[in-house]
Amino acid sequence: MRNIILFIRRFFTLVVFFVLQGVCIAILVNYNKTYEAVFANAANELSGRADKQYNNIEYFFHLKETNRQLAEENARLRNSLLSNFDGPGNNKVLQIDTTYKDTLGRVRQFSWLPAKVVSNSLSSETNYLTLNRGASQGVTKDMAVVGPDGIVGKVILVSSNYARVMSLLNRNSKVSAMLKKGSYSGIVEWDGGDPRHLILRNIPKSAQVKQGDTVLTSNLSGNFPPGLMVGTVSKIESEQSSNFYTMKVQTATNFFTLQFAYLVENETWKEQKALEAQTPKNQ
Repeated sequence: MRNIILFIRRFFTLVVFFVLQGVCIAILVNYNKTYEAVFANAANELSGRADKQYNNIEYFFHLKETNRQLAEENARLRNSLLSNFDGPGNNKVLQIDTTYKDTLGRVRQFSWLPAKVVSNSLSSETNYLTLNRGASQGVTKDMAVVGPDGIVGKVILVSSNYARVMSLLNRNSKVSAMLKKGSYSGIVEWDGGDPRHLILRNIPKSAQVKQGDTVLTSNLSGNFPPGLMVGTVSKIESEQSSNFYTMKVQTATNFFTLQFAYLVENETWKEQKALEAQTPKNQ
C-alpha cells in the first residue's frame, strides 16, 4: 500500500495529464460527429484485426464442419446448373453472369461477395458478427448477409477491410419473411432467448400453417433477395386478443458453427429507399 502511495505521488502530474487527455478525447468523440465517425471506424478496424487473429486459431478446430457446409452448398449449386438437365433441342450452357445488364435488357439486381466470419457473439441480447470484407472490397451499409444454410443479418458499420453485422440474434433485428406455403408475410425477430429459434409474427389465422413449414425471406425484405431460407416452424401459438399467430421458427443458420457468409447487395435498394423517402406524408 505504501509503495502504491509513493508511486502516485511520484507520477501524480503524469497521471493527471493522461486522465485529462482521456476526458478531452471522450468529449470530442461524444459531441463531435466527425471525431465520432473517425473513432468508430478506427475502433472497428482495430477490433476486426484482433478478432481475425483469434479466429485463425478457432477456425482450425472447425474445419470438418466448414468442409461439410461447403460440400453441401456446392452440391446445391451444381444441382441447379442448366447443364444438368436435358430436353428436346437443349444445347445451352450456363455461364456466370458478371455484367450489369444482359443482351435481353434484364438488369442485375443482386451481387454476392464471399466473406469469412472473424468474430461472432451469441451470449448477449444484441449480438453482432464481424466479416473480413470492407469498403475496399465494395461493402456498404445495409448489405444483407447470408450463410450457406440461410440468412444471417445485415451490415450496420463498415471500415476499410471489415464489416460489422447485426445478427438475426439481436433484439433490434427485424426481417420481412413469409411462409413458403401460401406466401403469407410477417416479421421475423428475436426475443433474446434461445439462439436456435426466432419469432415470426403477424401471420393471419386464416393461414393453413403447421409445424415443419418452411419460412423464407419475402419480396418485402428489401436488402434480402426473396426466397432465401430463414428456418422452419417449430411451434405455433394463437394470440387470443388478435387475428394473428405467433410462431417459433428454428433457424436454418447454425450460428454456433458459422464460419463463412456472403454479402449480398441489392443494386436497386438505394433507389427504392430514396423514392419511398420522398412520398408526401399528407397523401
